[in-house]
Amino acid sequence: MLDVRRMTLLAAVIDSGSMTTAAEALNYTTSAVSQQIRRLEQEVGQPLLQRQPRGIVPTEAGLVLADHARRVSRQLAAAEADLAQVAGLRRGRLTVGTFPTVGGSLLALAVSRFRAAHPGVRLTVRSARLEHLTEMLDTGEVDLSLLWDYAWNRVDPQAYALTHLLDDPTMLVVSAEHPLADRTRVDMAALAAEDWVVREPDHPVAEVLDRSCRAAGFQPRIAFHANDYQEAQAMVSVGLGIALAPRTAVTNPHPDVRVVSLGTTAPARRILLARRQERVPAPAEAAMVRVFADVARQYQGG
Repeated sequence: MLDVRRMTLLAAVIDSGSMTTAAEALNYTTSAVSQQIRRLEQEVGQPLLQRQPRGIVPTEAGLVLADHARRVSRQLAAAEADLAQVAGLRRGRLTVGTFPTVGGSLLALAVSRFRAAHPGVRLTVRSARLEHLTEMLDTGEVDLSLLWDYAWNRVDPQAYALTHLLDDPTMLVVSAEHPLADRTRVDMAALAAEDWVVREPDHPVAEVLDRSCRAAGFQPRIAFHANDYQEAQAMVSVGLGIALAPRTAVTNPHPDVRVVSLGTTAPARRILLARRQERVPAPAEAAMVRVFADVARQYQGG
């Protein structure tokens, strides 16, 4: 394989017409330049320069190789300029994975802030369930992804580099007419006689309800299985039952429900930002991590 540095030396010698001049311009000794040119001639198997009393003259092979060297040098300079654009967040791409319940809270704020700060970076967002998000991280379909976990099903820190953004508490959702609607906090133990609206049995919040009720000493009485949090809130609003939901899922609640704190009597989930452990983060990824961290602090303090 041809040595690009030697090719560049050859072009410099031909352009200057002198090994001595080229050596001075590139901070080499003349003998070092001569030695590198001889090695290049050995690589190509033919002479590249003709030494004459008044200087050097390139052979046809030398002219061809020098022309390629100039083009390679221009391409390398262009590559460095492009990398500088990426490093400076003036161009590039970033794909972020997310899940639905943070769409109206953390995600929208982070996307808005990132795009305002870095309009040259093309940002794509992919929404999916947790298991698909980790698959997309593993295959490189997304660069970063929002994930969540509870104490009993932690995301593997050996597989992903994790940034803990915030703890997302489990909230109680009741109708505006419910006796608890004006309370700021309720304990799970006070809810034993209530009917419940809950997500489908295999949904994480159903497990949260089951664990919280068992810890409080009762079995929940299920009145309705909802397909999503919007449907759950609608059923709660008409008095069919009460419900649990992560705080991020009820950032913009139904107008006829109220959201009440359960304190520590129901488990919180962690909201995480993850990337594959072995990847070196690109500048856009590092910038997005900072944006999410700032947005999470703002959201949690709000």
